[in-house]
Amino acid sequence: MKDIHTILKQTYGYDCFREGQEKLIRAILNGQDVMAILPTGAGKSLCYQIPALAMDGITLVVSPLISLMQDQVRALLSVGVRAAYLNSSLTPGQIALATRNAERGMYKIIYAAPERLLTESFLRFARSADISLLAVDEAHCISQWGQDFRPAYLKIRSFIDQLPHRPPVAAFTATATRQVSRDIEDQLGLQSPLCYAGGMDRPNLYFGTVRPIDKDAFICRYVYTHKDESGIIYCLTRKETERIADMLTSHGIGACAYHGGMADEDRHRVQDDFVYDRVRVIIATNAFGMGIDKPDVRFVLHAGMPSRMEDYYQQAGRAGRDGARAECILLFNPQELEINYYMIEQTPENDPLTPEQRKVYVETQKQYLQQMIYYAASRQTCLRKRILDYFGEKSKSSCGNCSICCQNIPVPTKNQIAAAYDERLFSLLKAQCKKWALFEGVPSYTIASDTMLRELSALKPQTTAQLRQISGFGEAKIRRYGNDLLRLIQQYK
Repeated sequence: MKDIHTILKQTYGYDCFREGQEKLIRAILNGQDVMAILPTGAGKSLCYQIPALAMDGITLVVSPLISLMQDQVRALLSVGVRAAYLNSSLTPGQIALATRNAERGMYKIIYAAPERLLTESFLRFARSADISLLAVDEAHCISQWGQDFRPAYLKIRSFIDQLPHRPPVAAFTATATRQVSRDIEDQLGLQSPLCYAGGMDRPNLYFGTVRPIDKDAFICRYVYTHKDESGIIYCLTRKETERIADMLTSHGIGACAYHGGMADEDRHRVQDDFVYDRVRVIIATNAFGMGIDKPDVRFVLHAGMPSRMEDYYQQAGRAGRDGARAECILLFNPQELEINYYMIEQTPENDPLTPEQRKVYVETQKQYLQQMIYYAASRQTCLRKRILDYFGEKSKSSCGNCSICCQNIPVPTKNQIAAAYDERLFSLLKAQCKKWALFEGVPSYTIASDTMLRELSALKPQTTAQLRQISGFGEAKIRRYGNDLLRLIQQYK
C-alpha cells in the first residue's frame, strides 16, 4: 500500500491534509465504512481519491450529475490519474469501450451514474472487477428528506448486495441534518461507519442580506462593479432567470440563463461557457450547481430566497472554493414569500408519500422556510451564527464578516486584499494558463487556480524545487507546465 502523504504531495502538490481528511482516509484503508459531512471546499474528493491510489483494484464513485463526473475526471487526468466516467452523455459504443477498458484494468477510478448500476452490462463488469472501494458522492440525494432527493440513489444498496465481495462504502455530502444523516446510513446499509462532521464554517465567505427598493437596479449595480469576476445569481423560477439574464444583457453585461426547462444541449453549452470563462455570470434555478467545481466564483447572489437553509448554504458555498474572499448576498422581499409557499404545496410527479406523510412533509418544509425567514430578516444576530446554529455547530456571537457584524466594521476592499501579490505578474500567468487551457480544451482552473497563481506571483519561484513549494503543483503539472512558468517568471520585469 502506497504512503498517503507521498500521494498527497506528488500527485496533488499539497504538503498536508485538511482537517478530517487523514482520519477518513485511514478508516477507509482499514476497510471501515465512513459517513462524512464536509462543507463545500473542504476536499471531499481527496478522501476517496487518495485511498483509490493507495490501494490495489478499482474505486467506483457513484455521482448524480454528468457535469460533476466530467469535472472530476478532467481534474484527475490533469494530475496523471487514470479515470473514466459512465453516464448518458456517452454513446452506447463509447460506454462499451469504456467498460472493456475498465475490465482490462486501465482505470483506477470510475465514476458512474446511479441509473447505470443495475444494468446488465455494468453488473457483469462489477461482479468480475476488483472493486476496492465504493464511494457515494452527494449522498444526501438518497434521502427523501434531503434537498436533492433522487430515487435512482435507492438502487445503490441493491447493487452492493449483488457484488461477490462487499467493499468499504464511503458516503460524502456537504450538508445534512441529523435526520438526513440517519437516512443515508440506513438506505446505504452502512456497517459500523466512522461518522465525521467537519466544521461548517467558511471564513472566507462574506454573508449579507439586503432588502433593495429596486431589485433589478441593485443586481445591475452589483454585477457591474464585479464585472471582471465570475458569479452566480440564483432565482426561484425559470421565468425569472430568463428575465434577469435579458436585463443584464441589455445593459451590456455578459450573462446566460440556466434552468431545467432548457434542452440538454443548451444547458451543457451554458454550463461550459461559464466553466470556461466565456460567460462571467450565470443566472440559474436550483437545477444548476451541484458538484460544479469552478473554484474562482467570487459572488453568489440570491434574487429569490431558498426554502431551506441546506439549499441556501450549499448554493452560497459555490463561491470562494479556492479559499479567497467571496460574497454571498441574499436579496429578501417578504412579498415574494408566496412563491416559496406555493412551491412547497406543489405535489411532485410520482409522489411516493401517503396523504398523511404528505401532510407531515409539507409542515416540515414550512418549518424549514421559517428558519430561512429568521435568517433573512435578522437585524441583530450574526448571520454566520444563524447558519452554524442551524447545523448544530457552536459559533461566536460575532463573526466580523457578515452584514450584521460589519455595520460598524469596514469590509476590506479589493485593493487591500490584493496588496500581497504582484497583480501584473498574476495577469500574465493567468493569460498563459488560459492559452494552455484553450489549446487542451479544459477549463483554465484545472491547470492552475487563481489561488495558485497568486502564490506564484507573490513568491516568484526561480527553480523547480521552489515551484514544488507552491500548493497544488504536483509532479504531473510540474512536468507539463513547470519550465514554461519558471521562464515567464524569470523574464518578468
